[in-house]
Amino acid sequence: MSEVTGNLGFEAKLWQAADALRSNMDAAEYKHVVLGLIFLKYISDVFDEHYTKLKSEPYADPEDPDEYRAENIFWVPPEARWTYLQSRAKEPQIGQILDSAMDAIERDNPSLKQVLPKVYASPNLDRNSLGKLIDLIGSINLGNQANRARDVLGRVYEYFLSQFASAEGKKGGQFYTPTCVVRLLVEMLAPYKGRVYDPCCGSGGMFVQSIRFIEAHATGNGNGNQRHVPVSIYGQESNYTTWRLAKMNLAIRGIDAQIAQGDSFHDDKFPDLRADYILANPPFNMKDWGGDLLRSDKRWKYGIPPERNANYAWIQHMIYHLAPNGVAGFVLANGSMSSNQSGEGEIRKNIIEADLVDCMVALPAQLFYSTQIPACLWFLSRNKKNGAGLEGKPLRNRSGETLFIDARQMGRMVDRVHRELTEEDIRKIAETYHAWRGDGNQPYQDMPGFCKIATLEEIRQHGYVLTPGRYVGAKLQEDEGEPFEEKMAHLVTQLRQQQVEARRLEAEIERNLRELGF
Repeated sequence: MSEVTGNLGFEAKLWQAADALRSNMDAAEYKHVVLGLIFLKYISDVFDEHYTKLKSEPYADPEDPDEYRAENIFWVPPEARWTYLQSRAKEPQIGQILDSAMDAIERDNPSLKQVLPKVYASPNLDRNSLGKLIDLIGSINLGNQANRARDVLGRVYEYFLSQFASAEGKKGGQFYTPTCVVRLLVEMLAPYKGRVYDPCCGSGGMFVQSIRFIEAHATGNGNGNQRHVPVSIYGQESNYTTWRLAKMNLAIRGIDAQIAQGDSFHDDKFPDLRADYILANPPFNMKDWGGDLLRSDKRWKYGIPPERNANYAWIQHMIYHLAPNGVAGFVLANGSMSSNQSGEGEIRKNIIEADLVDCMVALPAQLFYSTQIPACLWFLSRNKKNGAGLEGKPLRNRSGETLFIDARQMGRMVDRVHRELTEEDIRKIAETYHAWRGDGNQPYQDMPGFCKIATLEEIRQHGYVLTPGRYVGAKLQEDEGEPFEEKMAHLVTQLRQQQVEARRLEAEIERNLRELGF
């Protein structure tokens, strides 16, 4: 489970209280109300801590904005500080007061310009409920340290993102990738230093988990045992509203990142970027992506992607942005592994023949809020001959090989419609991949029904289809010492019993239909 859902008590109780105040307001609108207040509470708490510190220093001025900017802390003007806002929470004009506070923060902090929500004066937002929500968020106990404020409010922010994604259903998937999927991508790619890029970054979850990975591997990670390692983050998001969520999500985590707003296909904000790691969850089977206007684009080295499906446009966009030793991991619909429509099969063939496909993972169903379409993970590597992996370990030469992992039977149901990969699932998949790459702690071995190394020639024999089930085979059944003849007799008996039961049910259905006059 993720860090957030691993401790449901605090976050879940807060969510239940906040959701109770939503009344009839749509979740898509309400998320901006709640997340904006959480962000405001965060920057105000960090500001207050530094303010108190400056007051104790003889030559410092706690009302000088530059004292805060020098420490990479947002300057919060008096009319936007949490103590002031909470003192006026019960006033009828609290909505206008909050909108003015957001304007003031954007005015004094250029990096937040056009990011914060100004929705609090909306006529469909009940003033009494808004006041209670301010008190609720104000009750979060953060202690006196900014890093604790960042951790607690960051966890709350992330948990609320997941809950809003669930409440919004299909629309929610546009800004949120389930944490367990992000965790798996990050644990497999191990982005401990360098340039990290996401061309469709949603609310920024890939970056948050990447930083967590770095912090978890702070010792012996090839960076002189330093906790803060040289990672540069680049992201782009086409949806303006989602871009704002990402900016707040990263700011509340203290993550410095270049997050651009715009269409990665038609307005690539980082045309010269060559990333060491790419993590992404592009929209599945995106139809209206404007492919007809990009027929001669230089990114389509392996073939022109179809105009009515952007899957292979996303793949080639990411290949284009990979550094010479770069690796990419991303989510796509299962159809991307086998489709031959509109030239997709030929593009996939060319990518495979270029020896770029490092690993394929088939995921279990029901992981995503936005779709029931089965999904998979692609891992591409620009250079399979060498490179650095976990803790700076050299990777073995994997030229001409691809690892296939079938994880469709993994995970557990967390509610009636959603599944989640467990910590054990994530660990097993990631350790299998690292064992195969050569930077794991255990030797690799094929496991029928779960994982297998396939050569380029084997993939050719399968018509360049990348579905793991084609390669891993059937899971070995444990031999219980039962003689073959007895086992077959038992199976025949079971089959006959099932046939008898099927005939009984069929007769009962026919009888019920006759009684109903059919």
